[in-house]
Amino acid sequence: MADEIHTTRDTDGNTHTTTIIDRNERRGGGIGTGLILIVALAVAAFVAFQFLANDKAETGAVTEAAQKVGNAAEDIGNAAQDAVKQQ
Repeated sequence: MADEIHTTRDTDGNTHTTTIIDRNERRGGGIGTGLILIVALAVAAFVAFQFLANDKAETGAVTEAAQKVGNAAEDIGNAAQDAVKQQ
């Protein structure tokens, strides 16, 4: 709330005082803050989901590689058994 007091003096020496009282409440600051908060939360959620998706992809890739190594080891084991039988 801003109050203004204006004092003027006319040519005859009379003083006139005018007081302006501002009673209008300022609104809108909460809306801007709310929008910034919503945008920040949306960005944080996006980053979190991207991190989780990358983690799942990495886990899947490691699992697939381990499965391939296991299959290769099984093939080597079978080949070794076949070599022993042929002797």
